[in-house]
Amino acid sequence: MKKVVIFGATSGIGKVLVDLFVKEGCKVAITGRRLVKLEEIKAKYPEKILIKQNDIQEINEVERVFLEIVKEFGAIDIVVQSSGVGYVNPDLAWDKEQETILTNVLGVTKLYDLTYNLFREQGYGHLVGISSIASLRGNRAAPAYFASKAYQKAYLESLYIKTKTIKSKQVFITDIRPGFVDTAMALGDGIFWMVSLEKATEQIFQAIKRKKRVAYISKRWRIIAFALKLTPSWLLKKVI
Repeated sequence: MKKVVIFGATSGIGKVLVDLFVKEGCKVAITGRRLVKLEEIKAKYPEKILIKQNDIQEINEVERVFLEIVKEFGAIDIVVQSSGVGYVNPDLAWDKEQETILTNVLGVTKLYDLTYNLFREQGYGHLVGISSIASLRGNRAAPAYFASKAYQKAYLESLYIKTKTIKSKQVFITDIRPGFVDTAMALGDGIFWMVSLEKATEQIFQAIKRKKRVAYISKRWRIIAFALKLTPSWLLKKVI
């Protein structure tokens, strides 16, 4: 039985992933700030779910919760980082910038490091980070969010390169880059190429099972990713 940890499981992609992993026969530890939501999920699968209330912005708490899960599970096969915040913030209100950085950069880095070190010690494991198509370029309306996702992309790639030093070659790093998914994280109005939460999560689940290095969700966002990588900044300034 595989043992899976999902940080940020109370809503959105993380919550739907819980259902998919349980249906595959996995035991799943779930975290989030809202204890009531965690308990609702456990009530559906009382024998399969371990709950740990956690705010990923609290760095020391992330480590405590992670180590508690490791102690109770014994070993972990998959860690999914699905926590995140994002704001349309053209006025650069500092409270929104700060929350984005604390969650998407500091908290996520702490979890990535804990996970990588555990998997290196185990000799196996699969870290899955939910970044974004936003990781590829900047944006005038949500600079902290786009920058935080670029940071996650680079950090995940760095950890992937770092796995070269693990002799077993059984530690895998997956970067999931969704476009617009029908969740609270979809920023702005008139959203382009929005996909349903169920479709997006199923594609993410399949990418995890195949241990893909990078997966765009939905798949057609690969076209946008290719174009974004080639577009010069002066043109982005005009059109975005």
